[in-house]
Amino acid sequence: MTEKGALLHAIIENAIDGIITIDQRGLIESINPSACALFGYTIEEVTGRNVSMLMPQPDRSQHDEYIARYQRTGTPHIIGMGRDVNGLKKDGTLFPFRLAVSEVKYSGRTIYTGFIHDLSREKEAEAQILHYASQLEKLVEDRTNSLQKSVTELQVAKETVSKSLEKEKELNQLKSRFVSMASHEFRTPLSSIQLSASLIEKYKLQDDGANISKHVSKIKNSVGNLTTILDDFLSLERLEAGKIETAFSKFDIVKLSEEITEEMQMMAKKDQNIIYQHTGLHSTVLLDQNLLRNCIVNLISNAIKYSGENTFIEFNTELSEKECIVTVRDNGIGIPEADHRHLFEPFFRANNTGNIPGTGLGLNIIMRYVNLMGGKVNFTSLPKQKTIFTLNFPQ
Repeated sequence: MTEKGALLHAIIENAIDGIITIDQRGLIESINPSACALFGYTIEEVTGRNVSMLMPQPDRSQHDEYIARYQRTGTPHIIGMGRDVNGLKKDGTLFPFRLAVSEVKYSGRTIYTGFIHDLSREKEAEAQILHYASQLEKLVEDRTNSLQKSVTELQVAKETVSKSLEKEKELNQLKSRFVSMASHEFRTPLSSIQLSASLIEKYKLQDDGANISKHVSKIKNSVGNLTTILDDFLSLERLEAGKIETAFSKFDIVKLSEEITEEMQMMAKKDQNIIYQHTGLHSTVLLDQNLLRNCIVNLISNAIKYSGENTFIEFNTELSEKECIVTVRDNGIGIPEADHRHLFEPFFRANNTGNIPGTGLGLNIIMRYVNLMGGKVNFTSLPKQKTIFTLNFPQ
């Protein structure tokens, strides 16, 4: 061996990267110690064997075709710049390496030299970096979620405080309305009772029976107004406390409506007439009879109160297979359009009610009773012309 040959052999033998040469059939002609160490074989175990023994599938079964294709077409599979592949060790494990192949013409024949650069440490480092990056991303995500949760909790707390303040504002408004209403609605009938009682004593001495009867009637009306106010307060208190439960039962709505009409006609003003009419082939409904009675009585009472003498109050019921509809129409003072959106709020009274007595609770109670029965309340109104309230109940 010449000096140059010995030098080249020494370089190959001591190279850090693995070097393998194969012939045109893919058989291993030489392998350096670094390649032996990488694959776990001795020189004797691989020399003369097909290089595919060092490859995992699918490269192992396709390697001979790679060489044959190159020899037919001149198109290399790996020749030139290296690519990252996996090697198969003797113990069956895989390891990553970068493979570069050179074609060498030597002594009238062609051999291929493969240069193998182990990538195990690089891949481990990449995996570690990816692992750290994943952990960092998770940490950032957790921190972001924690921050978002804190922001959400802060928003919820802010909304809760806002709602509490709004509720407190509403309660203060209700309190103000209640004080205003109570001071007027209680004072008026009590003053009337006190005055009438004093006058009765005077007329009693004069033996004036007509005036005594008149003032006794005023006392009865004032007591009735006070009773209505207290009944509204009691109903509102029971609703707020959740003490009212629906008791659905089947009953004849025509019979109930006729009874209510007869009772309310006795309370009507001079020449006020309540006209009742039913539409439908049947009259049996499934509702809470007491709650429905309260709603109808309240609506007709309002119609009487806000309509003048010599007027008609239309009271209708309609029953189909799908729903029950109750309608009360008057020809009274109507409701200003600006008050429509507040009409069902507790203690609210329209601006045109003047000195007409009332608590502002009736419509709120009606709406809540109707909701308890699964129904809806609708109304239309034209000031100084008419007001129509409609209760719809699914059947």
